[in-house]
Amino acid sequence: MTGIVYKSTGSWYIVKSEQGHFVECRIKGKFRMKGIKSTNPIAVGDLVDYELEESNALVTGVINKIHDRKNYIVRKSVNLSKQTHIIASNIDIVFLLVTINNPPTTTSFIDRFLVTAEAYGIEAVLVFNKIDTFDEASLDEQLFMQYVYENIGYQCLRVSALDHKGLDTLKALMKDKVSMFSGHSGVGKSTLVNAIEPSLNLKTKQISDSHAQGQHTTTFAEMFDLSFGAKIIDTPGIRGFGVVDMEKSEISDYFPEFFKLKGNCKFNNCLHKEEPKCAVKEALEKEEISWSRYNSYLKILEGDEEHYRTDIYDEERKNNDKSRG
Repeated sequence: MTGIVYKSTGSWYIVKSEQGHFVECRIKGKFRMKGIKSTNPIAVGDLVDYELEESNALVTGVINKIHDRKNYIVRKSVNLSKQTHIIASNIDIVFLLVTINNPPTTTSFIDRFLVTAEAYGIEAVLVFNKIDTFDEASLDEQLFMQYVYENIGYQCLRVSALDHKGLDTLKALMKDKVSMFSGHSGVGKSTLVNAIEPSLNLKTKQISDSHAQGQHTTTFAEMFDLSFGAKIIDTPGIRGFGVVDMEKSEISDYFPEFFKLKGNCKFNNCLHKEEPKCAVKEALEKEEISWSRYNSYLKILEGDEEHYRTDIYDEERKNNDKSRG
């Protein structure tokens, strides 16, 4: 039998069969994907084959095959640096929820996520949430960030789950697609899903007052069928996003504004650092490329880990203020 994995709890998987039935499945022994050292060999969105088994009067299944994935979103495992964690697979479009203050989303986090989406050929949209909470300074910062990413070619949405602003545009992009919502804990993923599909009634929590960080409400990734012909994968909040398995020479290819210019660099293997006659650095000096994007590129190139820390956010805010002049 064949079905799609709708939920993964680490040891058991909820699979929806082609006939529309949900079956609780497990895997026997070690199940490894070729070339992928992952903490979770099976991810939400995977197309799998399974066999039914009867145990204690309950009908369960055993997964024996994972079909080839067309793509997936992957990051470094939080506790096991040499392993990866596949967040979800077979995605048509991914929405990265961004908040300005509650909690803050750093540009380095955004850029690392976008680089991964570019590497696996997944359309990414930035969703600036909680616009109902903005004061003048927050609005200015959000509009500047939107200006930076729209200039690159990324679609940006401004939404408020509480006031239901911007939801029609979001739903139109989701229709007939498998979508994934991601972002830091507390950016409002579950609240936004509830606003789009109130019948789901996903659990939500308040932001932690002491650290202005979101509390984890979604423990495991889970897919839902929506009433308007869409599927949504809700994911646990991410604090840090480590880029996985990229050669230094290819990282700039996943920055679209860098990729457009690399053919004009003097050297074919230009890393856009100290090399002379570098088209990317020349564009940077002319402010045709964002300094925050270039700084993110250097951090990825140098292998720096990105973690959720307010000191990084404060540093980036200063850099953004400097870019605005």
